[in-house]
Amino acid sequence: MNTATIIGRAGQDAEIKYFESGKVKTTFSLAVGRWDSKTKEEVTDWYNIEVWDKQAEFAGEYVKKGRQVVVDGRISISKWTDQAGDERERFLIIANQIRLLGSKRDAEVQV
Repeated sequence: MNTATIIGRAGQDAEIKYFESGKVKTTFSLAVGRWDSKTKEEVTDWYNIEVWDKQAEFAGEYVKKGRQVVVDGRISISKWTDQAGDERERFLIIANQIRLLGSKRDAEVQV
């Protein structure tokens, strides 16, 4: 089963895009802190998030830089070979639910 739930802070305001077909897509990045036992310090992992349709409109309106967000979705990995012949890989989370955490004051915190 391919499921992912992450909690972090938005790295920038969500960007919303409307398509001629009527579909809506919103994208943003999410910073998630974790403890690295080797270096004995906190490190930040960055995740690219993609949201579609009704949840996309919600995310586009409310996901702002620094806002704490819970993302439930699935992991998507695309692989291709670029013009130079190098293998490339794109990893993102396609969200099916977005939830906001924290207070209004938290929304003003910068990442």
